[in-house]
Amino acid sequence: MTDTTTNEIWVFGDLRSRQLLDLSLKVLVKATELARQTDDRVVFFALKAAGETLLTASDDETCAVLEGGIAGEAFAWGADAVLFFENEQFAAPMVQRFADALTPVIREKSPRLVLFPLTDFGRDLAARTAAAARAGLMADCVALIPGADGTVVGLCPAWGGEVMAEITYVAGHGTGFATVQPHGAAGEKDTMRSGQTTHVPLNVQTKTEAIRQLSSQRASISAEDLESARSVVVGGAGLGTSENFGSLRQLAAAMAAQVAATRPPVLNHWVAEDRLIGQTGKTVRPELLVSIGTSGAVQYTAGIMDSGTIVAINRDPAAPIFRIADIGVIADATTFLPLLIARVRQAVMRQLADDVCADTPIPQSKGGFGEKIKTLREAQGWSGEQLAEATGQTPEFIAGVESGEISPPVAFILRLSTAYGVDPGMFLRNEEKAQIRDQRTQAYVNRTRNYSYQTLTSGAEHDHLRAFMVTIEPHHDHKPVAYKHDGEEFIFVMDGKLQFTLGNKIHTLTQGESIHFHSTIPHKLKSLSAEVTRCLVILYTL
Repeated sequence: MTDTTTNEIWVFGDLRSRQLLDLSLKVLVKATELARQTDDRVVFFALKAAGETLLTASDDETCAVLEGGIAGEAFAWGADAVLFFENEQFAAPMVQRFADALTPVIREKSPRLVLFPLTDFGRDLAARTAAAARAGLMADCVALIPGADGTVVGLCPAWGGEVMAEITYVAGHGTGFATVQPHGAAGEKDTMRSGQTTHVPLNVQTKTEAIRQLSSQRASISAEDLESARSVVVGGAGLGTSENFGSLRQLAAAMAAQVAATRPPVLNHWVAEDRLIGQTGKTVRPELLVSIGTSGAVQYTAGIMDSGTIVAINRDPAAPIFRIADIGVIADATTFLPLLIARVRQAVMRQLADDVCADTPIPQSKGGFGEKIKTLREAQGWSGEQLAEATGQTPEFIAGVESGEISPPVAFILRLSTAYGVDPGMFLRNEEKAQIRDQRTQAYVNRTRNYSYQTLTSGAEHDHLRAFMVTIEPHHDHKPVAYKHDGEEFIFVMDGKLQFTLGNKIHTLTQGESIHFHSTIPHKLKSLSAEVTRCLVILYTL
């Protein structure tokens, strides 16, 4: 790499999606601010297939941008020129291919700086290209500022974000490379600005590559933006491992909250870059923010100061996070999290039970019962079909509940709690437990008095699990006693042949066959044999 450079700052434009393009434009804003102080020219460049006119994106992306629009956006945010390097091989973005193509261009043009957005793709491309060009690379820069003697200084977080290191290139370094944090860019968009757009065909040597792209698919984007979320759960270095960060995700799912992080979890790839909060990330203003395993460095707390209520969990009593927290818990996060998750889940189910049992119907609105069920389902990553299967209902029933067209029975909440991982006994009130117990006892007594039921669990009138031997006369229907109850049921045919109707579906069971089902689903038993049909029936009632 030559020691002499031009007075140009180049910024890489990532055209793989609108979201990634926006990150590149934020780096462009920071480059423009630096150029004002160093009297440099800013060039926005991108690699694309020749003749391609659309931003590379799937058809369902509403922010697809025309090529001319990309240049216009770049000019509006401060670029003096736009370069499109074109080759058919760029249709499938590959880091190795891009680096091989860029290296001779950078060597020839010798810009002062080449900046890349701080993403996985940007990091990889910057490192490969800088190494091939034998140039210096400053990584994870929050900002770039002029230094002494015309140098450029990068401000980079160090020691887990506790300090801000100042890094620069050695004298006579030639072109310098840097990865720059996009967030925190502050600039004004000027749609009246214009500049020169140049298309440069590149000849890329075709060679056997060690890595081949087999397929690509856009990552799903959260339905709710982190910056507008009502509840946020933030994890820090104190969580220790990606497995523990997974527990934090469970808490966020239980709260229907958004997941966020400080710098260490992002650097360790426990969470995506767009979940970062702080000076180098996003600023949030939730009604409730739970901060777990975060020390409270100023780089992080700058992004949460507008939160309504801050709950901090840290095992260090002297952690700075407690100075701004409204509620502080001194505890080891890995021990405390499972307990907190369980209590949050219980509270969620208690609220849903109260909503179902309310004397007055709850109007379907934002935050209404149906909306709560939908939010809870989506937070768990369940589809409507999966929730229907878990609760013994149909997908149409679930859709009706979520839309407010159906008011579900209490039994639905009990089965939902089981799917949710919460013992109904943990959130039911004592009087509700007593009512269910009395109903269970009466049903047991009624069965034991009926000739067709032979109890196999004597004295189990207060138990959840009970067993009966049911006898059905030949070619007769079974006449149930207190047959409908909340819970599950298991039937095993001991003798004869049984016709079992579950809902609208008919099953035929012979000796040795069995079936398991939710007891609230309408069901009937009938003997199909010329002899007595005997069935072992196991009931589990809530």
